[in-house]
Amino acid sequence: MYRTYPAQTYPARAHPGGDVALEPGPTPARDGSGLGRRSFLTVCAGLGLGTAAACTAAPPHTRPGASPGGRLRPESERDAPGTADWRLGSTGPADAVAGYADRVSVTPGETFALHVSTTAASFRVSAFRVGWYGGRQARRIWASRRIPGRARPAPRVLPATRTVRADWPAALTVDTTGWPEGAYLLRLEADTGHQRYVPLIVRSTEGAGRTVLLHAPATWQAYNRWGGSSLYAGASGAYATRSLAVSFDRPYDADGAEKFLVYERALVVLAERLGVPLAYSTGIDVHRDPGVLRGAHAVVCLGHDEYWTPEQRAHVTAARDAGTNIAFLGANTCFRRIRLAAGDGADDRTVVCYKSDCRADPLYGSRPALVTTDYRLPPAPDPESSLTGVLYEGYPVDAPYAVRAADHWLYEGTGVRSGEGFAHLVGVEYDRVTPGAPTPGPLEITAHSPLVCGGRPSHSDSAYYTTAAGSGVFATGTMRWVEGLVAGTGVLGGDHGMDGRTRDFVTRTTENLLRTFARGPAARHAPRPRANVRAVYDT
Repeated sequence: MYRTYPAQTYPARAHPGGDVALEPGPTPARDGSGLGRRSFLTVCAGLGLGTAAACTAAPPHTRPGASPGGRLRPESERDAPGTADWRLGSTGPADAVAGYADRVSVTPGETFALHVSTTAASFRVSAFRVGWYGGRQARRIWASRRIPGRARPAPRVLPATRTVRADWPAALTVDTTGWPEGAYLLRLEADTGHQRYVPLIVRSTEGAGRTVLLHAPATWQAYNRWGGSSLYAGASGAYATRSLAVSFDRPYDADGAEKFLVYERALVVLAERLGVPLAYSTGIDVHRDPGVLRGAHAVVCLGHDEYWTPEQRAHVTAARDAGTNIAFLGANTCFRRIRLAAGDGADDRTVVCYKSDCRADPLYGSRPALVTTDYRLPPAPDPESSLTGVLYEGYPVDAPYAVRAADHWLYEGTGVRSGEGFAHLVGVEYDRVTPGAPTPGPLEITAHSPLVCGGRPSHSDSAYYTTAAGSGVFATGTMRWVEGLVAGTGVLGGDHGMDGRTRDFVTRTTENLLRTFARGPAARHAPRPRANVRAVYDT
């Protein structure tokens, strides 16, 4: 199906239920050792994941306080030893152990509650901060004492929006005093040996002079099928019975952190290895308060960041216009307009998105700019390309990534030649430059990759533009970019067939991007884009 808009047609491959079909994300391989059963292989510029000698953090020191456990002594994160044992073992049955935090993020020193259900008699919790750590990729920051376990009741469903909520009581409260800012995996460890993750961001309040890694919990939650329903399918598996709003007051399905692990973790590891000054936040936090973006040198949106509030979009756009570089390392970014609603006793705990049922959105007749549907659709069309430079086009696809401008500074040191391709790097969703769509300029297409989606020939594009304030904006145009950082290692299973050559290319290109953007407005110290959309698309 192709949907028509004023002055331009924006193609979108339709879901049988009228929704645009999107990638659910690959399931990490499990063979008893959990995600990452094989070590990362060495990649260019010394990535060398998994090659350092094993080094386990010292046991935590227990002390009285709000948190039922202790914390490790503070150390420089650049020099701190990593923890070899951070990956999951067996997840066991779905009810073996699962949990969720009552906060998407906290600042260092804030407390949060963990809500846990387990069939085991007891469990513990370990908090691992994701980073480089000499190749270990995480460090244990804190561990709890043993907590009595209890199996909690089945979730409840709010009939009006088919929203699934666990609403379990808190099992423990955790004090994050002394925790460094960063991306965390909380590992629930049942005494039966079964384990699951709970993701948490310990966010930064200041981003001036730093690169802000912008995590995407609204998108994690949109795809979450725990309890039977997501924004894509209901308990029956049908689109028609999907949730119209989804709650953070429930665990994530599968291993508990799949979207973070597939689309975000590898970029965090790489950015920390490079040593560029980093700040951490989420789209939900930027929605509430854009303070972390003020003076930031760059913002990095990760591999799958589909669901944005209008407030988040406005704040990121304002940062761009003030000179902050923006990187979009996925596809389908900023595609859905959402609204955040209060859960029981807490703001912003529910993601509302009516999508193709937008006429049923209570705001449809009164506040069109807040109606929750695709950004490009009525009643207030505002295609994402005005920010990203590219437009989401379709799914599913699997195609080589074809470099067009091999002499671009992004590809320096890769040895790539114009026209050279990298198999399977374009997928499973893709973006392209769409002539006639609202797009900043001048715009340079750096990669132009032929593909066929649903029987229709098209292209995926990587694109770069700069603004009057000097900021640079780069979009990869493919959802597999962050996955490409570990291609050929087996960390994510079959890697879609991507190999070590692709890993080296993606890694070096991403290093060039992060280092250049970390210096401040890119137009001041890197070549400006060479406008080529007319030449590429012969318009």
